[in-house]
Amino acid sequence: MSLPKDFLWGFATASYQIEGAAETDGRGPSIWDTFCAVPGKIADGSSGVVACDSYNRTSEDIGLLKSLGATAYRFSIAWTRIIPLGGRNDPINQKGIDHYVKFVDDLLAAGIQPFITLFHWDLPDGLDKRYGGLLNREEFPLDFEHYARTMFKAIPKCQHWITFNEPWCSSILGYNTGYFAPGHTSDRSRSAVGDSAREPWISGHNILVAHGRAVKAYRDDFKPLQGGEIGITLNGDATYPWDPEDPADVEACDRKIEFAISWFADPIYFGHYPESMLKQLGDRLPTFTAEEVALVKGSNDFYGMNHYTANYIKHKPGSPPEDDFLGHLETLFYNKNGDCIGPETQSFWLRPHAQGFRDLLGWLSRRYGNPKMYVTENGTSLKGENDMSLEKIVEDDFRVKYFDDYVRAMAKAVSEDGVDVRGYLAWSLMDNFEWAEGYETRFGVTYVDYVNDQKRHPKKSAKSLQPLFDTLIKKD
Repeated sequence: MSLPKDFLWGFATASYQIEGAAETDGRGPSIWDTFCAVPGKIADGSSGVVACDSYNRTSEDIGLLKSLGATAYRFSIAWTRIIPLGGRNDPINQKGIDHYVKFVDDLLAAGIQPFITLFHWDLPDGLDKRYGGLLNREEFPLDFEHYARTMFKAIPKCQHWITFNEPWCSSILGYNTGYFAPGHTSDRSRSAVGDSAREPWISGHNILVAHGRAVKAYRDDFKPLQGGEIGITLNGDATYPWDPEDPADVEACDRKIEFAISWFADPIYFGHYPESMLKQLGDRLPTFTAEEVALVKGSNDFYGMNHYTANYIKHKPGSPPEDDFLGHLETLFYNKNGDCIGPETQSFWLRPHAQGFRDLLGWLSRRYGNPKMYVTENGTSLKGENDMSLEKIVEDDFRVKYFDDYVRAMAKAVSEDGVDVRGYLAWSLMDNFEWAEGYETRFGVTYVDYVNDQKRHPKKSAKSLQPLFDTLIKKD
C-alpha cells in the first residue's frame, strides 16, 4: 500500500470561512455577507466578518502549514477583493490582487504548492442584484471568465487551478432548499423568491458553461507559458443499497451519485447530462447548445473530489415531486438489517465510513476513464467538540482515526485498484465559519479561539498527517 513519490498533501480552506477583514483594502460585499445579515439564516447569528482573521495573518498561517509538514495548500480567492462589484466592466481592485500574489509567493518560498479555487460560493453581491447572478445564462459565464483571466494573469506561478467548488451546493442549497446564500426556495415561509423545481438546474448549467469558458481561456492564453493545470471540484457521498436484494435500491445507489456528481461530471467528460436526470427532470434540465458542448466537454485537466461520508440508499415508489433533487430516493444511516454506516458527528449529514471513500474513488475512476484526481476536501466534525475544554479539543482522537482510515482507504484505491490520485487536502486547516452552522461546528485540525484574538492551537490530528504520509509515500 503506497502513494507515488510526488504525491502532494496538505490542507484546504475557503475565503469567506477564514479571511475576515470584510471591508479591508476595498473588498466588496458577497452574497454571503447579505445572507448572514438576515435574521435566522445562520445558526448562531454570526457571519464571516472576522472569522479567523486570516487575511491579516497569512504569515502565521503559512508558518502553521510549514510546521505540520504540508506540501500543498488549497485556498480560495474572494472575487469581491479582486472586482468588488464583480462584472467585466467594473473596476479592478489592485490591493486585492497584490494580497494574493504575495500570499502565493510566500507559500512557494515555504515549499508549499498552492491550489487556488476561483469560486467557493462567495459570489459578488453586485452581480446577484444586477442580473440574478448564477441564474443568468448570458452574463454570468462572461463575468466569471473575465475574473478568471484576471487571476491567471496576476498569478502565473500557480500550477493548480480549480474553477468552482461544489457546484451542487451552490445550486441545490442556494436555489432549492434555500439553506445557503442567496437563499432562494419555493418555500415562501423562508424566501420571497425562488423556484425549487427549476432554478437549481439553471444555476448548475450556467456554472458548467462558466467553468468551460474559464478553462478555454486558461488553455488558450495562459497554459502554454505557465504550464499549469485546471479542473473543477465536485462533491459526493458513497452509496450502498438499503436492501442489497432489491434491484430498485441497487439502481438507486448509482442514481444518487449521478444526481450529485455526474450532473456536472458527465457533461465535462461526455458532453451531456446523465440519462437518469433527463428522465426525471425532462425540460426543466437546460439543453446544451453546440457552442456550450464545445466549451464544456473535455474541460478538466484533473478531477477534484470532495468527500466526507456514505449512506444507505432506499428507492421511493411512485412519481417524484417537482422539487426533488436526490433522484427520488431516501438517504439513510441504517440498512434493512439495522446495520449503522458509522458513528455520529456534529454534522447531521456526516458519518465516517472509510470503505466508501475507496469504493467511490473506484466508481469515479471507472466511469470517467481513470482521470487524474486530487482529493480536494476530506475531513470530519466531532460531536460536541465546540462544548469541550481546550484540553479535550486538542486531543481529537476521533478525527485522527478518521484521517488514518480514510487516507489508508485512498492509498489502497491507488495501489490496489489503480485509481490515479495525485494529492490529498484535508478539510480543514483550522476551525472556521461553517456556513449556515456558523461557529457551532468545528472541522479544523487547528483549534481557533474566536474569543481570544483568533489564537491558533494545533490539535492532535494536525500533527498526525505528516507521519501517516511519510509511511505511505514512496521514497525513491
